[in-house]
Amino acid sequence: MHPLDALWQTVQSRRDADPEESWTAKLLSRGPAKCAEKFGEEAVETLIEAVRGDREKLAEEGADMLYHFCVMLAAADVDLADVMARLEARAGISGITEKAARPD
Repeated sequence: MHPLDALWQTVQSRRDADPEESWTAKLLSRGPAKCAEKFGEEAVETLIEAVRGDREKLAEEGADMLYHFCVMLAAADVDLADVMARLEARAGISGITEKAARPD
């Protein structure tokens, strides 16, 4: 199993867990807006490490960001499979071509 799939399964399995015992459940109990805010914080921390050039810290923050991305998706009731399907549909298509085809 791909680690991102395993992460997604873990997030899903914690939906109904006790928020006092599960960080994921605690985040999800706070609602989509709070989960999105936390994802934004992690994204900024990831950007900072990218600029600093510390590969180890960038990998660590990137992992945190992916976790919080999955939590945000779960909070918004968007399945990771839907995101992956969008990525798969874009495979082999130039980013410039793909962006030009998007409606404004």
